Amino acid sequence: MGPGMADRAKVWRHKAGELLLDRTRVMGVLNVTPDSFSDGGRYFRPEDAIRRGLELAEQGADLIDLGGESTRPKAEPVPAEEEWRRVAPVLEALARTSDIPVSIDTRKPEVAAKAIEAGAVIVNDVSGLRDARMLPLLVQSHVGVVIMHMQGEPATMQDHPRYADVVREVRTFLEARAREAIGAGMPPEAVALDPGIGFGKSLEDNLDLLRHLDFLAGLGHAVVVGVSRKSFLGKLGAGEAGERLAGGIAAATMAVARGAHVIRSHDVLDTVRAMRVVDAILERR
Repeated sequence: MGPGMADRAKVWRHKAGELLLDRTRVMGVLNVTPDSFSDGGRYFRPEDAIRRGLELAEQGADLIDLGGESTRPKAEPVPAEEEWRRVAPVLEALARTSDIPVSIDTRKPEVAAKAIEAGAVIVNDVSGLRDARMLPLLVQSHVGVVIMHMQGEPATMQDHPRYADVVREVRTFLEARAREAIGAGMPPEAVALDPGIGFGKSLEDNLDLLRHLDFLAGLGHAVVVGVSRKSFLGKLGAGEAGERLAGGIAAATMAVARGAHVIRSHDVLDTVRAMRVVDAILERR
C-alpha cells in the first residue's frame, strides 16, 4: 500500500509559514541535556548550545529540534521548570539571531506554551499528545506538530516492548491522533507523524516500521523519522553511538525511499549531503 503522488504530503505548515516537501528536509537535533544518549552534556551550557544551533543552520538544517529532557531508554522525567530553564536562553537566542524554524521537543504543555511564546513554531511531542492540555494549546497557537508513537514511558519503554502487528498498531495510533488533532481545529498540513523508531520497539519492530513506512506515508501527512545514532544500529553492527553515522544514513536513505519527508539527525552536514544524492535518484530535485 505505497503512497502515490496524490497521497504524498506537499507541505508541512507551522506557525511562521510552511516547509515545502519537494525534497527531503533535515531536522537538526539540539539537546540541552546532561544525559541524552548520544550528546548528553556536550551542549548543556547555553553558549555552547547556541553556537551549535547556528552551526546546524550553517550546515544546511531546514529546522532545529531543541530539547531539554532526555527521552533515551531508562531516562527519568525532568520537572517542567528545569526543562524550561535549560532551553529558554537557547531558544530566545536562536529566534533572535536566525530565521531557521525551531521545533520544541517536549511532552509538557507548560514548556510548549512558553517555547511558542519565545519563538518555537513546531511542537515535537514524543508522547503523541498524551497530555490532554497539549492539543488545545497547539490549535490556539497555530503551530505545526510532530505526533510520535511511543509504547510506555522512556524509563520503561525498552523493558519488554510487545506488539501483535507493530506496523498496523503504530499506523492506527497515529491516524487516530491525527484525526483528533484535525477534529480539534488543526489544519491537516500542520500535522506530521513519526513512527518513533527506538521508542518502545524491539530491533525487529524498528526494521518492520522502516520496511513498511509507505503504509504510514499513505495517510497523506508529513512523515518525520529519527534513526540517527540509535541503539538498533549498534545491534546491527554499526558501532557505538558516536560511530553510527554510516548506519544512520543507510537507514535514513531507506526511510526516504519508503516515503519519509523529514529526517531528524545529529549529523546534519553528512545527512544533508547524503539526502541530496537520494533526492536526485528519486527525482525529487
